[in-house]
Amino acid sequence: MTTVATFRCGYAAIVGEPNVGKSTLLNAVLRQKLSIVARKPQTTRQRVLGILSTDEAQVIFLDTPGLISPKYLLQEEMLKHAEGALTDADVVVVLTDVSRSAELPAEVLQRISPLKARKPLILVLNKVDKVYKPTVLPMIDRFAKLELFQEIIPLSALKRDNLEAFVRSVEQALPVHPPLYPTDIISEQPERFFVAEFVREKIFEQFREEIPYSTAVDIREFREQKDKKKTFISADIIVERDSQKGILIGSGGESLKRVGSEARRDIERFLERAVYLELTVKVREHWRDDEHALKALGYRAE
Repeated sequence: MTTVATFRCGYAAIVGEPNVGKSTLLNAVLRQKLSIVARKPQTTRQRVLGILSTDEAQVIFLDTPGLISPKYLLQEEMLKHAEGALTDADVVVVLTDVSRSAELPAEVLQRISPLKARKPLILVLNKVDKVYKPTVLPMIDRFAKLELFQEIIPLSALKRDNLEAFVRSVEQALPVHPPLYPTDIISEQPERFFVAEFVREKIFEQFREEIPYSTAVDIREFREQKDKKKTFISADIIVERDSQKGILIGSGGESLKRVGSEARRDIERFLERAVYLELTVKVREHWRDDEHALKALGYRAE
């Protein structure tokens, strides 16, 4: 039986380059869709906090934006979110997609190497189900020679293979400490944050090229009806140009209706109640390089 003297609790930052499966891993561990997922890189813009509570430990996972060299102000803020998570973490989970590369990029190594002396580093080799099995052990050996990681864990987040071993390793790397959050919650972020993320996910799924990266979602109204059986949500989708607005709305408004319909299904599943979702598209030129706009939209890292 776990006692107060042996209970472990702390923060585990999930970091890596864009599109390696960080959000998929968080969702798989929590058994709930908390962090949005898309095939395009840089889907995650802020760190997303997910709480896993067991009888032995409470792991506070921090899903982070990919470690990149920023090209505009929004990406600079995204990088600050990732760097803040590295600072706050008790243990750092470095995720890499081994189906794409058997090497850690210099951008990742540069940021995690100085942390070795201060906190445990765990390397997760994601998507091992997609590589030739006899190559896995040599791959682990090659990563071990970096002498950076306390443990190296192969898994498949999408197929949930080896997740239990991963969670145990993270738990054991945390300090002995009582829980920091109530054990019946999975996040501290408000419902409207997740609603905006679900809408943005559908834009990432349905539009190509620059459109997803030029959009943000601002929740204008979030109101429960008096009987609490339905929630009214009004949101603005922010774009940078009139041409992008036209593409998002589509002929006869069909594209925007499709985004709203698919987002509403996920939102209702998450909130566990009926939702009326109203979407409007607005143009705010160069918002990704506008400090005031980024602050208003919640993208500024504190």
